Amino acid sequence: MVNANLIHDSCMESAGSYGFEALEHHDRGLGDKFSAQLHNSSMHPFGKARRSGFLAPVVTVLGSKLALPSRTKYNASSCCSQKKDGSLSNVFQFNEDNSSLDVSVKFDENNSFCAKSAVGTVGSAGSYSEKLRSNHGVDSPASARSNFFGPQFRRVKRSALSAQVATPTVSPAVSSPRAEALPASAVSTPPFLQPLIDVNEDIDPLKFPAGRQLMRPGDTEVLQVVGGSSLEGHVRISGAKNSALALLAGTILSSTELRICNVPNLGDIRRMVQVLESVGVKAWRGDGMDGDADSLYINASCLTSCSPPDDIVRQLRASFFIIGPLLARLGEAHVPLPGGCDIGMRPVELHLRGLQAMGAEIELSHGVVVAKASSGRLRGANIFLDYPSVGATETLMMAAALADGETVIQNAAHEPEVVDLANFCTSMGARISGAGTDCIVIRGVERLGGTDYNVIPDRIEAGTMLVAGAITKSEISIGPCVPEHLTAVTAKLEEIGCRITADTPDILRITPPTKLIGADIKTLPYAGFPTDLQAQFMALLTVCEGRSVVCETVFENRLRHATELARMGANIKVEGNVAIVRGVDALSGAHVQGTDLRATAALVLAGLAAEGTTVVHELKHMDRGYELFDTKLRRLGAVVNRVFVDESSAPYSS
Repeated sequence: MVNANLIHDSCMESAGSYGFEALEHHDRGLGDKFSAQLHNSSMHPFGKARRSGFLAPVVTVLGSKLALPSRTKYNASSCCSQKKDGSLSNVFQFNEDNSSLDVSVKFDENNSFCAKSAVGTVGSAGSYSEKLRSNHGVDSPASARSNFFGPQFRRVKRSALSAQVATPTVSPAVSSPRAEALPASAVSTPPFLQPLIDVNEDIDPLKFPAGRQLMRPGDTEVLQVVGGSSLEGHVRISGAKNSALALLAGTILSSTELRICNVPNLGDIRRMVQVLESVGVKAWRGDGMDGDADSLYINASCLTSCSPPDDIVRQLRASFFIIGPLLARLGEAHVPLPGGCDIGMRPVELHLRGLQAMGAEIELSHGVVVAKASSGRLRGANIFLDYPSVGATETLMMAAALADGETVIQNAAHEPEVVDLANFCTSMGARISGAGTDCIVIRGVERLGGTDYNVIPDRIEAGTMLVAGAITKSEISIGPCVPEHLTAVTAKLEEIGCRITADTPDILRITPPTKLIGADIKTLPYAGFPTDLQAQFMALLTVCEGRSVVCETVFENRLRHATELARMGANIKVEGNVAIVRGVDALSGAHVQGTDLRATAALVLAGLAAEGTTVVHELKHMDRGYELFDTKLRRLGAVVNRVFVDESSAPYSS
């Protein structure tokens, strides 16, 4: 399936930008991703994208479905541009027969649509030029932006595609469970671009799984999960979000352009890029033309500020990490106290105490931490952390990289993400040793240079996908991954009854038993069981035979998903930071609400094992930390669909 959307990028609204993304994936295999961005601001470049594959004869333009002649193959390119009249244009060129499609939109001074059109030629059947109905009922700039959803290609069964260019019909028979069937009545005869469904029609998105193009003002996105499907195949693991965030903060240390590869395309990553741009860093994602769609190019040579904006920092806890690099580069940093998932108190006291030991003067003013290096430059120090905090270890390690003299961090965090950051800084010229042990030694240098670095695979996503296999009793493989990073996870899965084998050094396979057995879990700092997988394992334990005990020791407010699992029939009793889980024969579908990033993923996994349909609300949490999570599950055979519903009338109530 090729899925191309021209969408508004809310994370870049201040720049007035719009993004073009396209995904290609197949019934089997990993597929790949490419993207470019279309902007109505001269501050950003335009982009291009190319891909070959199979094209279904349906396209969605600005909320209306349009019929295109069927074809069996295409070799398409798309070019995002801005026309002389100010309209934004997306041109699709089908090189097999010189067909093309130009979808454009123009805004007036109030950012409302004033013109929309689709113009082009389709094969030997002739040309078309059709003006789409203005505004589609959109009255305000806000709703205009929310409804700016462009061409969406859908892949149907290949045998249903006709080689007859002049036959613009779609077969209603779609055999793949992952493909969306259009009703036969939805397709008519030429002209070749004919509106089929208007966004103003009263369509129940729960009955018509049309996805994003049916969103209307006031709607909210939910995930429908139909339980009972077996999974099979291989799932590709993305780059580690938590590692990529720290590496992005570390780019401030370098005065030379660099590239970070295997960076997941997530909300948290985009927010961190916004934080970097707010202090003068230039950042852009690869255009995919050279296989670099997962790469971020960073240039922090000309920092212009030491004060990132409060509204962005409060959305992302990891943004506070930049206080160390800013102090090291500029000798001063004004950073608001951070936000993030509501999973308990995560004080920054250890960060600040360490910076003070390195000669920084710290004061808190109106929710902003103001830090200044007393002599203009930090100096080395001996620092003992009362708790092996990952964030504090990373912040202090980055600050020490450009400090005068030697810094020793004792009782440091051991996490793989800490090691990855140390390796990244070392690749830029830093002198760091001992990462991954209790004691890290950093010898400061004058400056750091560029690098070309790959982010490690995401061990939390890997663990989540292994649980997906276990909870559905399905054999799947995951990779790339680092098995050593998953030792505690695979050991617990084996205790539950699953068999874990290595297909290759970086690909693991899970083979679940017919009967899952309960187990006790206690979250600990690495190399203990990770707190970021506690919720997913709790979902698994609800369908394991016997009694299990889950003890959360890292965060004090991370068992709220137990209430949501109980809505699905789980037998869970929570006492303080301990949850007692008694396995049930089956869960039942229900409307549930994600309470944080990992909890939302856990509810999706529970839905896979439940009887009936589960509707998961608050997907914003999941989208912060899992790249294409539902898409990857669909590739394995899960029946999961994003739809829009009117939240005010949804059956879920908190």
